[in-house]
Amino acid sequence: MRLSTANLYDASIANLQRRQSALQNQQNQLTSGKRVAQASDDPTGAARAERALASIGRVEANQRALEASRNSMTLGESALGDANELLQQARETMVSAGNATYSDAERTGLANKLKGIREQLLSIANRPDGSGGYLFSGQGSSSPPFLDQVGGVSYVGVSGTIQTGNLDNFQLSIDGRSAWEQSASGNGSFETAPSAVLPDPVTGKPTVQLIDPGASAAAGTPVALLNPVSGKAASGWIDSGRVVDPSLLTGHNYRIDVAGTSPAQTYTLTDQDLGGVVSSGSFKPGQAITADGMALIVSGTPVDGDAFAVAGSTRSLKLFDAIDQAIVDLNTPQRTANQITQGNAVALRNLDAVMGNLQSARSQVGERLNNLDGTETRLAALKQYSEAEKSAAEDLDMVRGISDFQNQQTGYDTALKTYAMVQKMSLFQYITG
Repeated sequence: MRLSTANLYDASIANLQRRQSALQNQQNQLTSGKRVAQASDDPTGAARAERALASIGRVEANQRALEASRNSMTLGESALGDANELLQQARETMVSAGNATYSDAERTGLANKLKGIREQLLSIANRPDGSGGYLFSGQGSSSPPFLDQVGGVSYVGVSGTIQTGNLDNFQLSIDGRSAWEQSASGNGSFETAPSAVLPDPVTGKPTVQLIDPGASAAAGTPVALLNPVSGKAASGWIDSGRVVDPSLLTGHNYRIDVAGTSPAQTYTLTDQDLGGVVSSGSFKPGQAITADGMALIVSGTPVDGDAFAVAGSTRSLKLFDAIDQAIVDLNTPQRTANQITQGNAVALRNLDAVMGNLQSARSQVGERLNNLDGTETRLAALKQYSEAEKSAAEDLDMVRGISDFQNQQTGYDTALKTYAMVQKMSLFQYITG
């Protein structure tokens, strides 16, 4: 077999070019730190890295949504905390209003204090979220969700919450109606109330009737406790009641009638829905009347004809209605001691109910913040795993890369020396040598 000099030259140059190209590729990998710079370098590794990159993108989108939810929930939790502090001040004001030595003018001053608290609460209820919306706007609104009008404050937003569109559905708003307008009336199981003067639903004129528990008097209309028989101021008042056996509660409407003169008075507890007498017997002020799982106490010095109502609790008590009714009562002059006691008891009961509802809403927001912390940890772990997967698919093992580069460099040097030796392999050099 005969090899020509030209063939040896071509083979040496081709080998040298291959060595130079391999050395250059290895040098590029060392410079970039990437083993796979394009899909042709390693199709399998490139696909693996692309999947990891997509996972990282999803995690980062979820993290942005989580931060938006955290900001909203933090602001909402702060707002609910501020509202509870103001309600506590309102409660302390109503406790002060029970002072028997206070005059009507002093109670009017307390009513003015409640008005200031009411304005602050309305400002909190319409607090913006910093991004063009409102914390308690529910499913979103470009205008404040609570509107103060003649009949009182009403919710004009859309009940519900805004959720992010990702798999975790992070919450971005708080349902204002649920937090501010759906407190449980009464003691949470049933509601008590005395007889009163309320506007007739047809004529609008004041009439003596049994107050409907859960229905507040219109703003500006005082509720005067009267004896339906005598038409005079009632001499007794009823407490909020207690539950002694939850399994016996019916949720029906009841009526308590006191008859006779002390000390030989009697009471009758009637189920208004079924039309039958549930319990009856001798009556003593301050002594509990127990029936259908309820314990009810009528205090004071009730007289013949005093009547009281009991009805099932509903989640219809509105925070601003509770404060408005307390303001109306405090501004009503010449109330009797019994009327003041009953009015203050109802106001305190309602304030406790709305405070409990706001605290419940605040605890739910706090729980969401805790869930966000847990989710953030999970997302961080998933992102770290995806980044490790991406690195394993496309990154260069530097120790191995340096070793391969040195090997390529050695091979390239050897190819150069081989080419130099081939250049000397000619007949003329042999003759002259």
